[in-house]
Amino acid sequence: MQNLFKVAVAAACIAGLASPSRADEKAVKAVLDKAIKAIGGEETLAKAGVLSWKTKGTITLGDNDNDFNGRTTAQGIERYRSEFEGEFNGNSVKGVTVIDGKKGWRKFGDNLTDLDENAVANEVRNVYLQVVPVTILPLNGKGFKVESAADEKVGDKPVAVIKATGPDGKSFMLYFDKESGLPVKQTATVAGFNGDEFDQETTYADYKDFGGIKKATKVESKRNGNPFLKGTILEFKTLSKAEPDTFTEPK
Repeated sequence: MQNLFKVAVAAACIAGLASPSRADEKAVKAVLDKAIKAIGGEETLAKAGVLSWKTKGTITLGDNDNDFNGRTTAQGIERYRSEFEGEFNGNSVKGVTVIDGKKGWRKFGDNLTDLDENAVANEVRNVYLQVVPVTILPLNGKGFKVESAADEKVGDKPVAVIKATGPDGKSFMLYFDKESGLPVKQTATVAGFNGDEFDQETTYADYKDFGGIKKATKVESKRNGNPFLKGTILEFKTLSKAEPDTFTEPK
């Protein structure tokens, strides 16, 4: 009888531990499903094989705001091309970063660099931190783990908060407007060009419809609490496939 009592107690404890997990999964699914529906719906987003957008804005380095124009193309979270040009401290600069799985390159002007393993990993993280808020769908994939966090406010808006852990084992937080379901903020640790890490907070605003997909057209980031980037999305579109040389070594 005593052994049966112990078994019953253990079973009750296990059930008690399992129930919050199921409840958490249900809560997370509700938040993600609402976000996916608000952005455009799973069917529409699933057809978006390649994402492409153009941006103009400023990057703050030290006390200087530097104007730039950029174009980003992403296929999933491991194929990516980012091109930019701008004025930095009075100098015209052009740059390209390309990631193709485990390979990557960065080109400034005429100087081309092969990215090492760590640099590629850092760039892949930067890629998924950009792509995930656009469609949310990667969070339902095998490479990500998600769990709910305590509700908060962003400005005066109540938000639902999701903690996500990426394929690299690093976590980040996504904040969803409770009324609209749309992502309004992300916090994460990111690596700069030199590999040094920053606490980055990114906000998303002014959503507009582009061919059935809602995309934030105002994106602002702070690093360690300091202004870093302000961008305005000028164009956003989805493609069935990218041009053949999009994810190859920059020429």
